[in-house]
Amino acid sequence: MPVRLCVGCRRRDSWSELLRVVAVKGEPDNTINGAVVLVPDPQHRLPGRGAWLHPNTTCLEQAVRRKAFTRALRLQAGPDAARVAAHLETIRQDAVPHPIDHDRPTEGGSDADEHSMSTQQ
Repeated sequence: MPVRLCVGCRRRDSWSELLRVVAVKGEPDNTINGAVVLVPDPQHRLPGRGAWLHPNTTCLEQAVRRKAFTRALRLQAGPDAARVAAHLETIRQDAVPHPIDHDRPTEGGSDADEHSMSTQQ
């Protein structure tokens, strides 16, 4: 499995665990006035040079503070990371575990081990 380097924490990890980020130049008629914007690429399909990042705000903050995106993507100026921050926020909200309903019995009963397909009793 391919291994990539997180530009935030500088740790190596599997590319499937990291978020690819691509720099896109804004259009002059857009509100960003031609500035470079970082765009998340969760499917790893957008064209152009990409930087890899663990999908958490700590690594994003470290990368912005160290200007790692500017170096990794070979940019002239610091890019706007607002879209990546918004994407990470939606991932974090989706990953929040829901409370367990304690009134319902768990699958497999109390005698089964932790595997759902277990026949051990």
